[in-house]
Parts: sequence; structure tokens; C-alpha cells
Amino acid sequence: MSKRTYDPQDFSAIKNSAIPASLMQIGGRYRFDSADAAAVFYARELDFVKAKSYDKQYPQLTALRIFPKNSDADPGAETITYYTYDMEGMAKVIDNYSTDLPRADVNGKPSVAFVKSLGVSYGYSAQEMRASRMAGKNLDSRKAESAHYQIDAKTNQIAWCGDKDHKLLGILSPEQNIPTYTILAGAVSGQTKWLDKTADEVLQDVIGMYAQVTKTTKDVERPDTLVLPTDIYTTLSMKRVGDTGETVLSYIEKHAPYLKEIVPAAELNGDSVETNPYAEDGNAVALLFTNDPDKLEINTPMAFIQYPVQVRNLETIVPCECRTAGTIVYYPMSALIAIGV
Repeated sequence: MSKRTYDPQDFSAIKNSAIPASLMQIGGRYRFDSADAAAVFYARELDFVKAKSYDKQYPQLTALRIFPKNSDADPGAETITYYTYDMEGMAKVIDNYSTDLPRADVNGKPSVAFVKSLGVSYGYSAQEMRASRMAGKNLDSRKAESAHYQIDAKTNQIAWCGDKDHKLLGILSPEQNIPTYTILAGAVSGQTKWLDKTADEVLQDVIGMYAQVTKTTKDVERPDTLVLPTDIYTTLSMKRVGDTGETVLSYIEKHAPYLKEIVPAAELNGDSVETNPYAEDGNAVALLFTNDPDKLEINTPMAFIQYPVQVRNLETIVPCECRTAGTIVYYPMSALIAIGV
């Protein structure tokens, strides 16, 4: 038998249920010597399953990969008060005896982020446990991994578009007051969608996005990350810029000021209605932002956890939970949403 440890609370719940007696009905060399041995075996199996689910990574959930994350808030918090900031004030020429120095300040407006729990569960029947024991294999961990994925997927969805019913905001939520950039028809193609535009027209749109940020913030904000819908990312990675031999994507990467990374995100596609609120009108969007926790962050006061097992008749249930406040944007002007790419 494995030397793995186990959760004493799992062991206690299993021992005081009808499951050990059911497991002891396995005959031959798979028979347990006692109810305690059966309970220990099952508790160790659950410990293995839980540990394996924590190790699983899901890089395709783009928001959880690219946005800064914070978990400083107490898991018991129902709300998080934060401030969104705009810089104000302007210096002026002074003489040696000036006493009316202008104030350079930061205008902060208090806002409240609500914290909500996300929950899911998985479980095993006594028969599944008997089958695992008989086959000499570990208990199938895919149920736990699925539970972890479902929590992460919901957190990712909220990070993008929020949840209006529960007052959670995502980075694309209109309430964030992030400026938007409307894509205009190209002079040559007459099209607005980047898939239909010429390479030069797409580059003009990117220039326009940067120009808007520069103009509205007086060059204070310098976005360094561009997130594109996956189909557009793929097209721009192959569409050439004139006779330069460079693709549109490589040209932007090399020449866009301050840009560090271009990221594909299926969540921004024109048909991704679960994560892109603008997709209801068929609009794909591009997001230009500064990847800095001082500017914005996904706030998760409590990361994914698995509670001690709960026994219901001959089934064990493992409840799982996390707590999220969605995406908090401290400096809305540090980002720009381009609608209709």
C-alpha cells in the first residue's frame, strides 16, 4: 500500500460511513483487513486525487495567464474598496520667491468590487472505489481535474466580461470606463474587419490606437501588451506587409512603441458571446493595455480549494470553492478596447 498521507477529516468521514463495510466485500487478495484499513486506503486515494488536480495547468484560459493576479484580500471579505485614478495638475515656470506652486495630484475615485464564491463538486461511488482497488490503480483523478478546470474557466470568464447578475466586473465591462476605439473602414478595401483589410490598413488602425492613448493621457500611459482574437492573430501572422517580407504581426512587434507582447485570445473572437460582451453584435475586439499590477489585476481573495469529503449514502462528494472579485482596473486610461476588429 502507498505511503501517501491523508486528510484526517477525510478519514473520519469515510470511517463513520457505510463505505468501509462495502469496500471490505471485495474478496481474494484485494480484501481489506479492517474497516480502518479500507478508510485509510480511500482517504489516501482522495489525497492523491486532490494533489494531482492542484498540479494541473490550463494555459488556454488567456485572462488567467496574461493579467496580473492578486489574492491579498481576506477570503471573508464581501467587498473590496479601491480607487480609480486620473493624473491632474501641470507645472509652470516660477521665480525665486513664488509661493503659489501649482499642485500635481492624483484624482482618485472610490469604487467597490464585490467578492463572490464559485463552487463545484465531484465525487466517487463505492463501486468506483472497489473497481480502483481491484485493478490496482489509483482512483481516477480526471473528475477532480475537471472540477478545478470548471472553477478556473468561470474565473477566466468573469475576468473578461464580468457577471452582471452578481455585480462582478471584467476588463471588458462597460462600467470599467476603459476608453474604446472604433475601427473605421479602410480607404482601399472599404472594409472595417481586419480579416478583410489590407496590411497597411491594419497598421493604420494600430497606429490610431496608440495615438489615442498618447493623446488622451499626454503620453503618460504606454501600453505594452496587445491581445487579439485568435483568427485575426493567425491571419496577421501570415499576411505580408508590401514587399518587406515581414508579416503584419512581426512588423507590429518590431515597430510598435513600448510593445512587449502580442497575445492570441479566443475569448475576444466575434462569436465568443460568453466572454466578449461586444460579440452580441458580432464584433471581435482587440485589447491594448499595460501589463502592470498597479494598473489592473484579477483579484482572487481565495484560490481554488477542496474541502474534506462529504459522505452521502455510498457516495463521497468533494466540494470545491474559490472566491473572486473579477478584474479591478485602477487606471482605466492605461487600456484601450478596439471594437469591430
